[in-house]
Amino acid sequence: MSISEHSYLAYETFHNFSRQAKIILLHPRSRLRSLVLARLLADSSVAAFYYALDIDDINLRNFLAGIMGSMAGQHVTFGRQLNLLPQKALEDPSRQMDLILRTFIAELTELAEGEFCLVLDEFDRADRADEVQRFVERLSHLTPERCKIVLNGRSLPRMPWLAMIAKGHAVILRDSDIVRDDIYDNRNDEGASLKVLSMGPGSVFLNDYLLDNWEGHLPRLLLFFAMDRPEVTRNQICETFWPNLTLDQAVNVFHVTKRRLHKAIGMDVLTHDGICYRVDPDRPFYFDVFEFVEALLEGRHGEPDDPFALWQRVANLYRGPYLQGHNGVWIEERRDAYQLAYVEALENIADLWEARESYELALHTLTRALDTDFSREEIHLKLLRLYLRLGRRAEAVAHCRQLERWAKSSRVKLGAQVRQLYADITA
Repeated sequence: MSISEHSYLAYETFHNFSRQAKIILLHPRSRLRSLVLARLLADSSVAAFYYALDIDDINLRNFLAGIMGSMAGQHVTFGRQLNLLPQKALEDPSRQMDLILRTFIAELTELAEGEFCLVLDEFDRADRADEVQRFVERLSHLTPERCKIVLNGRSLPRMPWLAMIAKGHAVILRDSDIVRDDIYDNRNDEGASLKVLSMGPGSVFLNDYLLDNWEGHLPRLLLFFAMDRPEVTRNQICETFWPNLTLDQAVNVFHVTKRRLHKAIGMDVLTHDGICYRVDPDRPFYFDVFEFVEALLEGRHGEPDDPFALWQRVANLYRGPYLQGHNGVWIEERRDAYQLAYVEALENIADLWEARESYELALHTLTRALDTDFSREEIHLKLLRLYLRLGRRAEAVAHCRQLERWAKSSRVKLGAQVRQLYADITA
């Protein structure tokens, strides 16, 4: 197969998967990523806006100045609203992050009426720019669905890809395939002596013994936080765990916490390359989220011999809410993402039970899904239709009443399909 044919297949893969996510990462080891970008920018059917990060984009201020200058040449009004912000906001945008994000999103919405891509090339130039990485991560969550952010660079951005993938928010592409395993280049070893289980209360086992000598909860949470991303900087850790301390104070507490982590496990589990920390790739370990996300991706995009067994495996790996009993913005974000994936697994299991005409098991599984997340209208629709299929109208009416009470108390307007089915059932 010629290089042109390979690049065509890679671009088709990009085109197919870009519809399913808000942020698309071209894996650093993709041999064809430059050709994929070239095809994207040359494709007249796609509205694409391009910015290659500059070597000076080491903070959010420089990044914003650079992208405003570049984008103004592609869309004449881009930057108008950002330039109207108070000068102090533009001089130190990291302290006005919410305001900058809202304004930047307002700029994006004016770029095109339909779907479009924002391409951030040479993104590895932000390797040391925590502010830029945090900005792009948050931007990808808040942009309208019609905006797709495409990242290309020589390194894996320091973002929580596991949770973003689980949520259906991100995909990582390598040439003509989606990355489904070894997402952080760490081979998950189920037989490893160190086992880190985050689904549920959060437990760490060493040689099958539960570790409980943490000297506080922070050392254990530091391990989970480090597992969560490809790598993290010290500043990322300090801003997450001790945002109200000065940097010097936070650094001191961090070193104490790291020593307690290593003492509890009996080894230096975090390595430092001069810039970033990561879980030592030379020490075998098992992290349940890796297996959870890899099984999830296989269910979504693979061709498993036994789909039921695979989705059941995803559901079984979810032993409870992520780090149950702990609080924190980053924990709650991961918790919501993995809960969404768990409900997705239950919904697929219910569909497979129904296909086998095992209707009671399908009903039971749908009920479990709603017990986890009662807001999922598509699952209410499936449950109500299944009740009607089985001739159990009274139960369908009772569920409609329950749904009506929930919507009223939650101040949620039900969708058109739910309202119509609700009217048909209660008529």
